[in-house]
Amino acid sequence: MGVLSYIRDEIQVIRERDPAIKSNWEVILYPSFKAILHYRVAHWLYKRKRYFWARWVSQRGVRKTGIEIHPGATIGKGLFIDHGSGVIIGETAELGDNITLYQGVTLGGTGKEKGKRHPTLRDNVMVSAGAKVLGSFTIGENSKIGAGAVVLEEVPPDCTVVGVPGRIVRRKDKKIPRMEMDQIHLPDPIASDIDHLRKSNQTLCMRVRELESQLKEEKRRATESTGLPKEE
Repeated sequence: MGVLSYIRDEIQVIRERDPAIKSNWEVILYPSFKAILHYRVAHWLYKRKRYFWARWVSQRGVRKTGIEIHPGATIGKGLFIDHGSGVIIGETAELGDNITLYQGVTLGGTGKEKGKRHPTLRDNVMVSAGAKVLGSFTIGENSKIGAGAVVLEEVPPDCTVVGVPGRIVRRKDKKIPRMEMDQIHLPDPIASDIDHLRKSNQTLCMRVRELESQLKEEKRRATESTGLPKEE
């Protein structure tokens, strides 16, 4: 892809997904635009084994944007990084087309793997603010990772993952035709568990009160049948 073609495509992606951008000129100042432009150059050098210069270009991009994308990562078309401060993408990460990442996202390794150490994100995946995807596994297409989630294992397509550790709380049978950029209206498994425990506790308390009443009634009857005085 030529530089001009890349710039046109990136302007379109950013303007489509960020309502705060009012003109094409603003895109040039956007951290995501700068970070991905540096990555494309660094990746071109990396593939030609010019590792020092690839890293040099990459680190210049980090200093300018706060977004760290290793030159060895493989990234498709339409990557959008909103705000972006603190985003880290590891060397062996593979990203498909139309990926959306928010600030503080880490696509990293666990420190135990060799070779392929970082995750693979298929097309149309959204990773919300502060989420961590750690290890060599795949996030299926059209899936969403909730804010602050820590994902440590494979995620099938069309799923929503939340929590620490991340767990699947929603799975759709059909593919999502267009990625919805909604980080708020996601299921909360912790709240669901708390609600379940609250209801269980209420049921147990009611049962305990019923048993106490039965015991008192049985004791009263036993006292009346023996003619013994009632206890005060």
